[in-house]
Amino acid sequence: MLHIELNIKKVTQADVENLQDISKKTFVETFSQHNTKADMSAYLHHNLSIKKIQQEINQPQSAFYFALYRNQIIGYLKINTGKAPTEMYDKNALEIERIYVLKQFHGKKVGPFLLDYALQLAREKKVAYLWLGVWEKNERALHFYQKNGFTSFDQHIFKLGTDEQTDILMKLNL
Repeated sequence: MLHIELNIKKVTQADVENLQDISKKTFVETFSQHNTKADMSAYLHHNLSIKKIQQEINQPQSAFYFALYRNQIIGYLKINTGKAPTEMYDKNALEIERIYVLKQFHGKKVGPFLLDYALQLAREKKVAYLWLGVWEKNERALHFYQKNGFTSFDQHIFKLGTDEQTDILMKLNL
């Protein structure tokens, strides 16, 4: 596997359009083959609108980070702490809500780079564990997290348009 030199940049309100662009591209690349056009369109419209992304960036207990290769945004990470997590509140945990990488950069260590950054943030915040949700049909992501020490502990429903899908909740004790 090829390793490329990467940089990280914290996302600000000035980056909202770039965040929307990478969010839409990576979401479509990751999920469009397994979902209907209508469900994908509904999700993109409601969950990845400029207004929604601005609200997420403004959430003080959430943060986004771009993975940059030669100043090009090739992936991103979103973390939540405190009361910001989507599923469960635990002040002693950090949620990885999103790690997405452009398909052309899969296999180039971008995912591990973003995960390592999340681990660094978790250690700085002195939390006991990281947790996240992964769609049960996203075998690539499930394998990635299992390979990196995450274990399943529960599941929840993620609504994509009209389709109720099962996410596997995973955690990594620090």
